[in-house]
Amino acid sequence: MITIVAKLKVQAGKEEALKEAMREVAEKVRSAEPGNLAYVPHQSQSDPTVFLFYEKYKDQAAIDFHRQQDHYKAFGKKAAGLLAGKPEVEFYEEI
Repeated sequence: MITIVAKLKVQAGKEEALKEAMREVAEKVRSAEPGNLAYVPHQSQSDPTVFLFYEKYKDQAAIDFHRQQDHYKAFGKKAAGLLAGKPEVEFYEEI
């Protein structure tokens, strides 16, 4: 299994818009991607402009499938205008 942790910094004042987009994409991922085992958005308690996705996939094929989905691409377009910089993304393999 592969876990992805993606940290996003949003522009001040854009927090609610990103939160809504994250909830929307999370719902679609959970319902439409059988290889996805977890897709959980978070917002920092100490800095409301910092968000995190915790994602867990069965294998690399499930990640590839995720990246091909229209809802994933639509989220990327929405987020691009809201973020303050590039997301930090880390991949982890379960041991």
